Amino acid sequence: MTTEEGVVVQVSGTMARVKTQKTSACEGCSAKASCHALGGGKEMEVDAVNAAGAHVGDRVLMGFETASLIKAAFLLYVFPLLGMMAGGFLGQGAASAWGLDPAVLSVLFAFLGLGLSFVFVRSKGNRMGRMEKYRPKVIRVLEKA
Repeated sequence: MTTEEGVVVQVSGTMARVKTQKTSACEGCSAKASCHALGGGKEMEVDAVNAAGAHVGDRVLMGFETASLIKAAFLLYVFPLLGMMAGGFLGQGAASAWGLDPAVLSVLFAFLGLGLSFVFVRSKGNRMGRMEKYRPKVIRVLEKA
């Protein structure tokens, strides 16, 4: 489990908005759509499940499931490459079947596969972001306000 510290700035129902420092781990996070950078700097706010019952002003520890990060990283980085490669191979096969230039059809199909994989990643990513297991959680209050 990856953890980050932050300060709760807002509580709404079962969710807490936590101000924290942006790290390099943020880029591969499946919940990065629920994070809001403040002024484009290193500070950001993260919407997290308030499992520890934190209140505004509390310094908290947030946790991110490592398995979820790995799934999200695969979806974001590997799946589009696989889509592009599959499209290229399909273009190569279709070119020989249709008697067309294999190089041109491979490139066209590769970009078609890449585009389709982006549509799939966007759709799947949105669904994953709504699932609680792909969201950060406030797991412990470190210091009360």
